[in-house]
Amino acid sequence: MRRPAPKPATVVSVATLAVLLVLGVWSFIGLGFSLTGVLQSLDNIPQFVARTVPFAWPGWKYDRESASLLWEGWAPVAQFVGAIAMTLGIVIAGTFLAFVVSIPIAYGAARNTTPNPTVMAVCRTIGIVARAIPAIAFASIFVFLFALGPLPGILAFFLHSIGMISKMMADAIEQVDEGPRLAIRSTGGSRAQEFWSGVVPQALPAWIAVGLHRADINLRETVILGYVGVAGLGLELSNAIHALNYRRAFPIALTVILLCILFEVVSSTVRSRLLGVRPTGKGIGDTLVRAAARRSGRVAAAIEKPGTREQAIQAAMARPWTGERLASRVAIWAAVLVVAGSFAASQADWSDLFTFWGNLPILLDKENLWPPTFGIYKPEQVLGAILVTFQVAFAATLMAAVLSVVVGSFAARNVAPNKAVRTGFRGLLLIIRGIPELILAILFVIITGLGAQAGTLALAIGGVGLLGKLIADSLEEVPPGPERAMSAVGATRSQVYFASTLPMSIPAFVGHLLYLLEQNVRAATLLGVVGGGGIGLYLYDSLRVSKYDQVTMFLLLIIALVLVIEGIAIFIRRALR
Repeated sequence: MRRPAPKPATVVSVATLAVLLVLGVWSFIGLGFSLTGVLQSLDNIPQFVARTVPFAWPGWKYDRESASLLWEGWAPVAQFVGAIAMTLGIVIAGTFLAFVVSIPIAYGAARNTTPNPTVMAVCRTIGIVARAIPAIAFASIFVFLFALGPLPGILAFFLHSIGMISKMMADAIEQVDEGPRLAIRSTGGSRAQEFWSGVVPQALPAWIAVGLHRADINLRETVILGYVGVAGLGLELSNAIHALNYRRAFPIALTVILLCILFEVVSSTVRSRLLGVRPTGKGIGDTLVRAAARRSGRVAAAIEKPGTREQAIQAAMARPWTGERLASRVAIWAAVLVVAGSFAASQADWSDLFTFWGNLPILLDKENLWPPTFGIYKPEQVLGAILVTFQVAFAATLMAAVLSVVVGSFAARNVAPNKAVRTGFRGLLLIIRGIPELILAILFVIITGLGAQAGTLALAIGGVGLLGKLIADSLEEVPPGPERAMSAVGATRSQVYFASTLPMSIPAFVGHLLYLLEQNVRAATLLGVVGGGGIGLYLYDSLRVSKYDQVTMFLLLIIALVLVIEGIAIFIRRALR
């Protein structure tokens, strides 16, 4: 009997894995990555720990003569708390402004609401450009225009976040039930009435969820904005690193990690409450909320709204003032106060928006901004930096894939030998996901030195947290039939895994791998800011000396890199369907 031909999706999956494997190995060779060198750099850890421990938390100062910590007073503590409040204020204010401006852009970008194809093309182009230009580039330009402070950070997050928020908003608009909108149109309602009364009420919960997720991402990116002068914890960390004061730097880094975890937990809880379902995301916040819901019926009832959408609408039309409704009103006003408080906590001087015009002619001078040039760099140097950026991304993706297959498999319920092993590996993935990649990059630069090796290790370890979780979920979602059939005929656990569980999850694994590669290409363009090598290093050097004609050139190259990778990934995903 002739063996059936493999499915097209299987062929594409195997071919994609083969190409990524070849490119990953080529990248390791091209970067001169050496396992021996990495192991030798571990000898620096004792010296690093000696210069880092004990941590000098705010209010304390390390005295070298006595080799002990001395109390300085409460003033540094208050200053540190102010930096935390300012950081949160910058993140929330910038994300909120992006949320508001993204509404008309999403309206024009969505197929079912856009006035015409031209408006749709313009709005989608705005989103693509905003996503492709890094927040640090926006921040550097605004630092030049407004000087150091929180305002450049708010405006940078505002412009960069429009790209993601407007795209996700448009997707939510395209998925709404057309019934209410068409009913309003049939009664003579205007296009504005159709949108605000027929579309927005349905899409608003998803919009708010997107905004919260983007705020969580922006909080992680505050670390890198501090390197170009944006006030807050990022600037405090940058100053401590540049002063080689690691006892001071790592308490700040730990604070950032803790804020990221707490913010994600709160964000996940609010998103699940708005959407009426248990969270399904891959972040640490979603994971913790799901775990709490499994253990507590009260928590599950609080975040899950019973009934269908139609039942929820009918109930909303005649709701009494119950405790739940009062709590919702309180939550709405609390959100308003948080947003208003964020603008106050950011301490931004908004009057600068009316006084920066004096610096604008300098920025727009034809010799300063346009035409784009390589400046002091030769074309072959720039091409080499682009190549390094690609190699860092591919090498990190390959390393993360290898580690994630192992860690993710033991974190899967149907692969792990027992619950304790699964819980342990799930916990490991939670911890890794809670650490921003830039903090990992700083750590590896300190231990291994400047260069692409530190950037590769940072992206690889950070990628394990995301890819390992995705792989574990994919393995748990495979059909159990083939696994049970093999077990019934006496197959061992390893035979079931390699002959059934793993092969069935390969298409999903390829999709996750492409997503990680996209993220790594974006991140690899920025790791040069902290010494990770690649085109990001040239961009940071140009920003630091205000050579904006070079900045323009490097930004155009980065945009092209991101678009090429996104286009290839979209093409492969379509082939996998």
